[in-house]
Amino acid sequence: MIEDIRKEAKAKMEKTVAAIKQELAKIRTGRAHPSLLDHIKVSYYGSEVPISQVANVAVEDARTLTITPWERNMVAVIEKAIMESDLGINPMTAGTVIRVPLPALTEERRKELVKVARHEAEQGRIAIRNIRREANQELKEALKEKLVTEDEARRAEEQIQKLTDDYIKKIDAILAEKEKDLLSL
Repeated sequence: MIEDIRKEAKAKMEKTVAAIKQELAKIRTGRAHPSLLDHIKVSYYGSEVPISQVANVAVEDARTLTITPWERNMVAVIEKAIMESDLGINPMTAGTVIRVPLPALTEERRKELVKVARHEAEQGRIAIRNIRREANQELKEALKEKLVTEDEARRAEEQIQKLTDDYIKKIDAILAEKEKDLLSL
C-alpha cells in the first residue's frame, strides 16, 4: 500500500521533471538547436505533426538550422509554420532546403528569457509539491481506514518529503544549467 503510493508519487515527479526539461528546451538560447522547432506543428495529409516527422532538422552552424523536407511540397508549409510560430524567426528557402538563421540575443532579451525559465521552474516545483500533498492525503486516508499504522504513515511521509526535496533539487539544477546557458554569450 505505502510502496504503491510512493512509486506513484515518484513516477508523477519524474514526468514533471521531464515536462520542465521539455519546456525549458523551447526557450531559445543564442545557439541553434533542433529542439527549438519541436513544438511547431505542420499540416501533413490532414493531420498536425511536428516538423521533425516530415523533414530532417540539422544544425548548420552555431546560429543556423537547416530543414530538409522529405517531400518537395512541404517546403512552403514548413516555412509558413515557422513564420507563424512564437519564435519570431524568419526562414529562408533555397530550393528544397530551408535555412533558419537565429538572431543574436540582446542582454535585455536574455534577462527576459531567464525570468521565463524561472517561472517554468517554479511551476514545476509547485507541481512536485502538489504531488507530495496528494500522496500525503492518500496516506491519511489509509491511516483513517486502518490500512497502515501511524508509524508506517509517518515513515512514508518522511520518504515522500525526501523524494520531494530530491526532485525539487533536480528542477533547480536544470534551471541553473538553463540560466547559465542563457546568460553566456
